[in-house]
Amino acid sequence: MASPHSLPQSNPMPLKLTLQHLNLIRQHGSRDYPSECCGILLGRSNGTDKEITEVVSLRNLRHDPAQAQEVLPLESPGAESERNRFLIDPRDQVRVEKDARARNLEVVGYYHSHPDHPARPSTYDRDHAWPCYSYVIISIEQGKAAEFNSWVLADDRSGFRLEPVEIVNP
Repeated sequence: MASPHSLPQSNPMPLKLTLQHLNLIRQHGSRDYPSECCGILLGRSNGTDKEITEVVSLRNLRHDPAQAQEVLPLESPGAESERNRFLIDPRDQVRVEKDARARNLEVVGYYHSHPDHPARPSTYDRDHAWPCYSYVIISIEQGKAAEFNSWVLADDRSGFRLEPVEIVNP
């Protein structure tokens, strides 16, 4: 079933990553289950494809509700938690970006898990995403990694486009 926030594909650049990178994301999702995991994808984008060279696993700040509420308040704190929301600590974001720049890398995208839900973006995901970045979503079913997809938000923010993923050799 397509997400109500997905758009038809229009020749998006493929996201290239190794099986090792994908396995790191899968392991992170399984380890953090039943909470959402999150992280940053570093690499390079050359106009024809995006290549991931590093997966940076981060702590979901939603594990600390008081601190998370200060950074980005939830509309329904009782109904929303680390089980269905993630938040990257802004200090971690800045640290990872600075480190990436120092090594001539860029933030190519982000990843997070959907515990016991499909690997497609939610309305919340769309409301908090930025165009041009890849958003890898991995479904974790009963603690085990299942399907994954990568998405790119349209420039007008109207929805996501499914992004092709290529598993490459290191």
